[in-house]
Amino acid sequence: MKCNCIKNDIIKCIGISIIFVILIIFIVVIISVNNTNNEKDILTAIAVKGDNEQLGTTSIRFSQNDIVIGNALTHEEGSDTILINETGIYQISYQLFGIKEGAGSFNFNATLLVNDIVIDSTFNDGPVLEDLVNNRITLTSTVILRLNQGDTLKLAGVSIEDIEYEKARIDIEKID
Repeated sequence: MKCNCIKNDIIKCIGISIIFVILIIFIVVIISVNNTNNEKDILTAIAVKGDNEQLGTTSIRFSQNDIVIGNALTHEEGSDTILINETGIYQISYQLFGIKEGAGSFNFNATLLVNDIVIDSTFNDGPVLEDLVNNRITLTSTVILRLNQGDTLKLAGVSIEDIEYEKARIDIEKID
C-alpha cells in the first residue's frame, strides 16, 4: 500500500511538471509572436550644408540616413522623397535650420507634403525677424499623420526670401 502511495505521488509530480513545462512553452510562444508584431519602423534622415543649395521655397533633400529600422519607410540618400511602404499612423518630427546672409527682414516657414500636396495642418509659420545682421532660425514640429502605402512624404521650406536651408533632420516612426 505504501508503495502505491509513493507511485501515485510520483505520477502526480510528473503530471504537474509536464503541465508546467507546456504552460511555459505556451507563454514563450505567445511572447515571441507579440514581439515580432511590435517591431519598430523608424527612419531618421539628415541634411547637411551643401545638400540644399536652392534658395527660397524648396523641398529638402537629405544626404544621410542615420537610422533605418523596419520596412515601412524608404529613403534614397540625396533625395527629397520618403516613400511610405505600409499604411498606418506615423509620428513625424523635424528640425529645419534656415539662414539668410546680410541684414533685412527674415522669414521662412515649413510644411509637409504628401504626394506633392501641401498638408495645411502641418504648416509651421516662422516668426518675421527684421533688421538683424545674422538671420538664423530653426523651425521644429511634430505631427501625426495617417499615411497610405505608396504615399510620398517631403519636408519643404517655404519663403519668398533668399533663405538657405543649411541643416535639417526628419524622424519618422510608424506608431500603428
